[in-house]
Amino acid sequence: MAQKHLGARKGVGFLRILLYSLLVLLLVAALLAAWFLFEMEKPLVELGRDIKVLGGQVDLPVTVRDQKSGLSLITVTLKQGEKEEAVFTRHFPSQGWFSKTGPNEFSEKVVIKAKESGFTEGPAELTVEAHDHSLMGFFRGNRRAVTVPVTVDTTAPQVHLLGPKRSIQPGGSASVVYSVSETPARHGVRIGGVFFQGYPSQKPGVYVSLFALPWNAKELGKPVVQVWDAAGNENSVKLDLVFKPRREKHDTIRLSDAFFEAKLPEFRQRYPEMKGTPLDQYLYVNRTVRKQNVAKVEDICSKSEPEQLWQDRFVRMPGAGRAGFADQRTYMYQGKGVDEQTHLGVDLASVARAEVKAANRGKVVFADYLGIFGNMVILDHGQGLFSLYAHLSDIVVPLGAVLEKEQLLGHSGISGMAGGDHLHYGMLVGGVFVTPVEWWDQRWIANNIMTVLDEEEP
Repeated sequence: MAQKHLGARKGVGFLRILLYSLLVLLLVAALLAAWFLFEMEKPLVELGRDIKVLGGQVDLPVTVRDQKSGLSLITVTLKQGEKEEAVFTRHFPSQGWFSKTGPNEFSEKVVIKAKESGFTEGPAELTVEAHDHSLMGFFRGNRRAVTVPVTVDTTAPQVHLLGPKRSIQPGGSASVVYSVSETPARHGVRIGGVFFQGYPSQKPGVYVSLFALPWNAKELGKPVVQVWDAAGNENSVKLDLVFKPRREKHDTIRLSDAFFEAKLPEFRQRYPEMKGTPLDQYLYVNRTVRKQNVAKVEDICSKSEPEQLWQDRFVRMPGAGRAGFADQRTYMYQGKGVDEQTHLGVDLASVARAEVKAANRGKVVFADYLGIFGNMVILDHGQGLFSLYAHLSDIVVPLGAVLEKEQLLGHSGISGMAGGDHLHYGMLVGGVFVTPVEWWDQRWIANNIMTVLDEEEP
């Protein structure tokens, strides 16, 4: 009997220990769950720019982070007196309980249109508020809010054009000078579906924009000078231009097996994806690689130094002209047309390895090999104007150097898609290829580009 009683007591003791262990485990689990579900770390809120005024359209970069339970709600609210409106709201539904239930980071440009939302001129407050998925705050989550004082400004800047009427042809360049009633946040010319950035002139309150018409434009469209202030208010003024049609030029390029044998090895080394017959490989370069290269050049030439670095006409390299700007080329092989492309520059040739010099003062923004252009240098002449030197046999200037007019930058050659030793010379305005011929003419520059800053405002 004693042994049975002792065994019963041991059994009860074991069950008690097991029960206590389970209770401890449950308590630990509950504590862990509470530690996670009721975490107290607030989200971090960052504004990507100082914002002081609102009005038309303002893009505010907002970044919010939460490394614990994840984000659940982000709101951007504008308050002015009794009027309060959420101009942006983003919910992130819960994806579970015991994992990061919302995203750890949110980063986006929030568009704020205070005038469109009915706010009037005067002081206001902008608040960016974030909540996470914690169960703190009576299950509303940890909250962090950033509030900044702003001024609502709904008055658009006034723009006045200066100088005479201009004319322009496809592939041509021009300039406009304008005054603005307040310091603009962004300004320039929109023509042919392209926006050309404007820059400050040497006269306070007066600005200049070089612009161009794409070589294949059939009309002007609706060219305007556009100006935005810091509050996002926009104003535009019609740009009075005369459209001058341009006569198309056509050229024929005859391809041969000997040409393929001479040029394709250079491209096979750099574009191993080339496949098929020699003609297939050539067409890949002339179409796909050309498109990539032109896009790269346009991107490089879309960002420019704010001050004018050049003076007077651009110097033309001595030699005969081999091909003109915007020539429509048909490529023939074995008596058949196999491709068509547009020549966006002027080809100049004199002797092999001729000295190639800077056409005007400018900064080297590209000095390397680039596909069809071969060894190439691009100079930024400031305020959106660039010159390009391609097919070089060598490059003797480093990236970032500022070259003076007629300073040596390399020698002509046959690199890239060149059939013989020559210089392919190009010019761009705001990333758009233009005819260099205008820029070689001092009279044209004086009449069309050099701005009449001394004229009285009309």
